[in-house]
Parts: sequence; structure tokens; C-alpha cells
Amino acid sequence: MVTELVLSAIALIGIALVVPVIMLATTVFGPRAAGKLKNQPYESGIRRMIGLADQKFSVKFYLLAILFLLFDIEAVFMYPWAVSVRELGWFGFAEMFVFMVLLLTGLLYILRKGVLNWR
Repeated sequence: MVTELVLSAIALIGIALVVPVIMLATTVFGPRAAGKLKNQPYESGIRRMIGLADQKFSVKFYLLAILFLLFDIEAVFMYPWAVSVRELGWFGFAEMFVFMVLLLTGLLYILRKGVLNWR
């Protein structure tokens, strides 16, 4: 038991030492690309930046991201329910139904407020 623990600790320390050495060796001894194209800024396929770097973004982008997280977390709550739906029975089904109705109500509210209309 103790020897297995010692061997696994040695393996972990060995990996923790070898991986950074390999990474450092590839940056030091690896090929270098230099030139005019290499030194140009690049962001998501846009070669020429339009506008200023410190321009303000619309709040709608952040609101959409928050809404995505909200409905993504909803899916995270549904996975454990789906796994144990048989053990929960009708009570679990009713709870998930109420949860989905509340989320649907929130979605309908969002749609009525025009949050997703970007015009």
C-alpha cells in the first residue's frame, strides 16, 4: 500500500517536472517564423481593425451572454433529473414541470420585452 503511494507520488512529480521541460525545449529549439506577416495583429480573421480599440460594446451582447448562461444552467439541472426520473416518480416529474414552466415564463417575458430584437 505504501509502495504504491510512493510510486504514484514519484510518477506525479516526474510528470510535473518533465512536461514543463519539454514545453521549454520546444520553445527554445523549435522553428521560428519571422517576417512582416508574423508581426501584424490578428484577431478572429479580421486583418484590418475597424474602429478604436477602446470602443464601447452594446449592453445587448452582455445580456445575450447572461441569457445563454441562464438557459445553459437549466440544461445542467435537467441532466441529473433525466438520470433519476424513474426513482423520482410523479413528484419529480411535477417538480421539473414547474421548473420548466418558470423558465418558459422567463423566456416569454424576455421575448415580450424585446431583449432579443437587435434593431
